[in-house]
Amino acid sequence: MPDYPTLAAVDLGSNSFHLQVARVVGEQIYPLDQLREPVRLGAGLNDAKLLDQASQARALECLSRFGERLRGLPRGAVRAVGTNALRVAKNASVFLKRAQAALGVPIEVIAGREEARLIYLGVAHSLPSSRERRLVVDIGGGSTEFIIGSGLKPLKLDSIYMGCVSWTLRYFPDRRVTKAALREAELAARAALQTMAAGFSRSQWSQAVASSGTARALAELIQAHGLGDGTITPAGLDALRLRVLKAGDFDRLLPEGLRADRAAVLPGGLAIMTAVVAELGAERIAIANGALRQGILWDLLGRVHHHDMRDVTAAQFMQRYHVDSAQSKRVARLADALLRQIVPQAAAAEAAQFLYWAAKLHEIGITVAYNGYHKHSAYILRNADMPGFSRMEQERLALLVLAHRGQLRKLGEVSVTDEDWPLVAALRLAVLLNRSRTSVALPELTLKLHGRRFTLGVPEHWLGANPLTQTALDEETKQWRGAEGELEIRVLRDRHSQRELPNAA
Repeated sequence: MPDYPTLAAVDLGSNSFHLQVARVVGEQIYPLDQLREPVRLGAGLNDAKLLDQASQARALECLSRFGERLRGLPRGAVRAVGTNALRVAKNASVFLKRAQAALGVPIEVIAGREEARLIYLGVAHSLPSSRERRLVVDIGGGSTEFIIGSGLKPLKLDSIYMGCVSWTLRYFPDRRVTKAALREAELAARAALQTMAAGFSRSQWSQAVASSGTARALAELIQAHGLGDGTITPAGLDALRLRVLKAGDFDRLLPEGLRADRAAVLPGGLAIMTAVVAELGAERIAIANGALRQGILWDLLGRVHHHDMRDVTAAQFMQRYHVDSAQSKRVARLADALLRQIVPQAAAAEAAQFLYWAAKLHEIGITVAYNGYHKHSAYILRNADMPGFSRMEQERLALLVLAHRGQLRKLGEVSVTDEDWPLVAALRLAVLLNRSRTSVALPELTLKLHGRRFTLGVPEHWLGANPLTQTALDEETKQWRGAEGELEIRVLRDRHSQRELPNAA
């Protein structure tokens, strides 16, 4: 990945959308610009888990404005992620097409644990360096993330489907805060926390920190009314709770500088924070400046400087599932050599990166069962927690791995894009030609692409000396029949132009 002097992060949260632009100086990032709009996308989810038209319209208008700010930045310098509302919405895929057109860059929907990892990364970089264990709590619009980490490394991650928007809509639909409603919201939040509380209890960490707008607003409100010192404590929350119940809503308690749009979701945030303090035994929670968008920037900086978390995850999965590393390396090298013959240079780097991961991970399902192992591999890649990878990236990897052997017709309704067919062809051929699982020298192979027709050129003398491979290649051409692409094997008879393609590990 090239070096970029400027990076940008877009956070499509369930409550607010954020855009952060930063300057890169060596291994550091310095903020240049930031935008925030209270889109409240999560409030547009109806009972059928569909985003309504009003929330979509608000989101698209916001993203159009963000898109103007991002114009001129290279695609690789920007990362946009969607969180809980887009994880839950059944019509998210349709909305995302319009959203990406408005923003001008791809939008990744990330899993809850990946969101937690990025939040910790942003928070950890905003705090003084320390080896002590920290608990980080982030109450978002639709989910709440919990992380225990040390230094810059997260050690334990969890995400619970409750947030300030969803809790406020459920328990305070008229924005009135009554004693009965607040108690019900708090008890429901405590019940949700009990499944993970033991792993995040007071004995597991030394310092508690909260990030994002809800925690900051609660801390500011507590301090503004003389109930605390800018941190969140059980006593401060209890005192604020009494004030809110007496006032009946947050609007009457807003100090100067606290946004009215934040008050609209504070009832749910107060109930969740009260439950967090009670269940996890937090006596004092400090407020951090870092959050998800800063974590995205730091993660993006890591990719630019070749410290990509996705490479770390791929290596960990190889170790966890006892992958034959020598074989995966052989497959990866040949697949890359074939791919670069048929993919334009401008798109080759990104395509080769995904093909590399697919080659490294295509055999992880063998530990489940050899029969149909590609299906097991695809299932793992689609459903496992994979730090650094978005849901769409995991789906793409799962598709490539599923398609690397067997009948292509088995893909059924899975849509393989024109962008992915070259990766499918390169991976299938690399696996087939490395069936011996030994480090042998292969002849020069030519791969060409016209439309969706792949033509593999193989020297005649080499085919004659390898009848098993010739039979396998003949069978491979049959597998492509009825698929959306076509494969032709072309026998090369000009031996004088043939060079050997090393394939040693």
